[in-house]
Amino acid sequence: MRSTPKLFSIAPGAPFADALAHGMLADHAGDDPLALAQVIVLLPTRRSVRALREAFLRAAHGRVMLLPEMRPIGDLDEEALAFDYDENQHGGAGALDAPPPIPALRRQLLLMQLVQKWGVGDGAPMGPVQAAKLAAALAQFLDQAQTEQLDFARLATLAPDAFAAHWRRILEFLKIITHAWPDILQAEGALDPAQHRNMMLGALCARLRARPPQGPVIAAGSTGSIPATAELLAVVARLPQGAVVLPGLDRYLDEESWEKLDPGHPQFGLAQLLLKFGVTRDGVADWPSTERYVVNSGRAHFLSEAFRPAEATDAWRNAAQKLSGKMTGALSGVTALEAAGPQEEAGAIAAAMRSTLETPGKTAALVTPDRGLARRVAVELGRWGIVIDDSAGMPLNQTQPAIFIRLLGSMLSEEFAPVPLLAACKHPLAAAGVAPLRLRAEIRALERACLRGPRPAPGIDGLRAALQEDENADALLALVDRIEKLCRPLLQLQTRESCTLTQYLDALLGVAEDFASTDLHPGAAHLWRHEAGEALAEFFASLREHAPVIATAAAYESYPALLDALMQGQAVRPRHGLHPRLFIWGPLEARLQHADLMILGSLNEGVWPATANTDPWLSRPMRKQFGLPPPERRTGLSAHDFFQAACAPHVLLTRSRKIDGAPAIASRWWLRIENLLAGIDNGARLPGAPWLDWAAALDAPEQTSPASAPRPKPPVHARPRALSVSDIEVLVRDPYAIYARHILGLRALDPIDAELGAAERGTIIHKILEQFLRAHMQSLTQADLKRLLDIGSYHFDQVRARPSVRAFWKPRFEKIADGFMGWELAHRNTGARPVGFELSGAMDIAAPFAPFTLRARADRIDRLADGSLAVFDYKTGSSPSDKQIKAGFAPQLPLEAAIARNGGFKQITAAEIGRIAILRLTGGEQPVRETLLETAQIDAALAGLRALIAKYDDANTPYISRRAVMFQNYDGDYDHLARVREWSAAGDDGGSE
Repeated sequence: MRSTPKLFSIAPGAPFADALAHGMLADHAGDDPLALAQVIVLLPTRRSVRALREAFLRAAHGRVMLLPEMRPIGDLDEEALAFDYDENQHGGAGALDAPPPIPALRRQLLLMQLVQKWGVGDGAPMGPVQAAKLAAALAQFLDQAQTEQLDFARLATLAPDAFAAHWRRILEFLKIITHAWPDILQAEGALDPAQHRNMMLGALCARLRARPPQGPVIAAGSTGSIPATAELLAVVARLPQGAVVLPGLDRYLDEESWEKLDPGHPQFGLAQLLLKFGVTRDGVADWPSTERYVVNSGRAHFLSEAFRPAEATDAWRNAAQKLSGKMTGALSGVTALEAAGPQEEAGAIAAAMRSTLETPGKTAALVTPDRGLARRVAVELGRWGIVIDDSAGMPLNQTQPAIFIRLLGSMLSEEFAPVPLLAACKHPLAAAGVAPLRLRAEIRALERACLRGPRPAPGIDGLRAALQEDENADALLALVDRIEKLCRPLLQLQTRESCTLTQYLDALLGVAEDFASTDLHPGAAHLWRHEAGEALAEFFASLREHAPVIATAAAYESYPALLDALMQGQAVRPRHGLHPRLFIWGPLEARLQHADLMILGSLNEGVWPATANTDPWLSRPMRKQFGLPPPERRTGLSAHDFFQAACAPHVLLTRSRKIDGAPAIASRWWLRIENLLAGIDNGARLPGAPWLDWAAALDAPEQTSPASAPRPKPPVHARPRALSVSDIEVLVRDPYAIYARHILGLRALDPIDAELGAAERGTIIHKILEQFLRAHMQSLTQADLKRLLDIGSYHFDQVRARPSVRAFWKPRFEKIADGFMGWELAHRNTGARPVGFELSGAMDIAAPFAPFTLRARADRIDRLADGSLAVFDYKTGSSPSDKQIKAGFAPQLPLEAAIARNGGFKQITAAEIGRIAILRLTGGEQPVRETLLETAQIDAALAGLRALIAKYDDANTPYISRRAVMFQNYDGDYDHLARVREWSAAGDDGGSE
């Protein structure tokens, strides 16, 4: 073993994998194609192994050779210990006989059990979802502590009496991993993953010390942030033919500042590693082949200054002198863009990547930790037919098959509520045993029949009840029966008080496969295919294997959320890139890789770098005392990734000014670069890029002209010859709505799972009063108030899906009922008696083109003592003012009275109108209030109607939009069709005729 470590560094800006490959070819290959086979290369991850393999293929130019033996340190297993066939000597046997690492999912389930037992013992019962999340956090804490090779026994000394009581309580909770967990691991015959990795690396170190390999051993690309890895690098560096190749060692920062590095600095990890080796930066040589690459030393020097430790930033005063002669080319090839939001940022990045393909052989890569931005860019590239994958992967719970299974679970747990039912049945994987297109048509019919508007009663029976009066009831009931049959295994579990996780999984997966089955293929053939399906199948196979760990049964409703919690943190990564020249990488995937254009996206604080989250278990002083690194350590590793990528020859830096509508703060690295540049070059900024304008131009119309309000003029014969009194008010206020509804035949759909609004509440109260008054047409006493309240309770209790209606409107109706009885008794004492409720009527009106029919549905008509008629309109919400009625904007009630006077209601003999009134039923301070209208308004309303009909019998009269809306913020059902926002923004008032 050498006493002096052999250390190299590949400069920032040089393609690490390619430089490493060329250097190894120069030093070890020569003319012997077998020479490289004697070299062992230790790399950080499996992905870096693949990157180096591809680099050798590029460097060889098609020449046949045997590649070195490449092994990932991060995924070291027992096979990696066997450098030769003598596996039972020199420290390796103990490691080879070590227990295997416990599967991550099984560990989480076992920790869940411990967490729930602790909760019961603590007097605070804990649900499975909360326990799963706490178990995941505990597993992460275990990995952190074991990675740092810490002794859990020290936890007991971290919270003396001077600390707050909740810290002592947390340490009591952590006894789960200090007392109970070791016994469980022993019973399982397994080790924690970090503990197993430490043991493997320790055994490898022992093997290398005792019996160094005969060929060269090179450890490359690691910063030694893990203590066991740092120990391995120290051993490799001192082997007779060993060498350690470090990524991007900063050679420009002065020694005084080097001594002040903090954990958030990109060089902190390398500085700690050199300290462990006992060498200075001068003891690190340049990797032999680095000189073959054109490296922008000015860029590296500039970034070194920009990342200077906070305590040493006073040296920025002399930065211009230090960088003299280097600034001209330092930022050559660097551009930056600030977009309004993530969508604009994604469009600009996609345009930049697409432009790269115009140069043969040129490559581009987006590097970002923001998976949302990565997905947006992939979608934007699709406009050019470019298919690209995010190599950092997609969260498992967001893949298509996982979403489908989650939706099925939600559909059952929410008792077939409209939104989850439609989401599950409209999912691309849903077929329900028939052709997918047929299911889509059936589910759309079901949606129109009973899922829009107020929610049906819960469950399958609620759907059946809602379909009873539909004209297509038979076909839709057959669909509901088929859905019930497919979901029967889960429905049977719902009837139990509780079930085990194993029972739930068996039922759920069976339902999912049946629901995905078509008339031609079984569901399994669709559900578990492709990478996402295979990954999900592996997840459920593992979960089903380890589910018996949770023997305690739980409520059925808790399992969908539990599945979501167990899927957290799992990702599906593509096996191979879909495009040969364009890539999307996470910062981890970008290590040791390069592209001609490196796009560093989402450079906002909290995204890149991510927020240094505080430990949920230990305070900062406690973490330090225990031996854990500060949260900023992760920021330092992320900063090193940024530094390396930013030294590429061509770099595009991007960020969004707003995220989710809120202002975003630029990344600290972005700000440091801009501040240093402005200080050196008198307010200069990073050069801009044209991609935002290019992306905007892609979607800009060829010609833009001010939008104008629509003015349709259909022929008179196509115009409606019959309208209701409520339509007349619409014709006065918003004629375009009449055009869209009665001429174009368009009907506005109710919202899905709509809340009961004023109209629905009014309908309920109308039904209550109608039922009550029909039973008391002739006689009525104060004692009948109880009957009215009973009828009200019955109707409000029918709205089971809306507890808020019962909670708020039922008590309010009790006030309405009391006030209504007082008004009704006083009204009847005048000799008046009700003669009709919810009556349909009509009358014909002469018009220039052809007779026009006016229709109406009157809430209530009474016969007064003198034989005249009284027409009443119930209002439970807002009602028109007398001024609006006189102005002709609300002619509904006077026109109803005109129909009654003309004998248009068949059940009622024509007579003079003695009274017109609006009965306001609000349940407020004055629960019931009668507003009388002048009977003279009947003739005024009829005259206005005749003039209005004559006006629209003229072919030159347009149906304009929003002629006289009551409120400017009024949203009509057809405003989007009339493109109101476009022409109103252009200054068109829309209402002139």
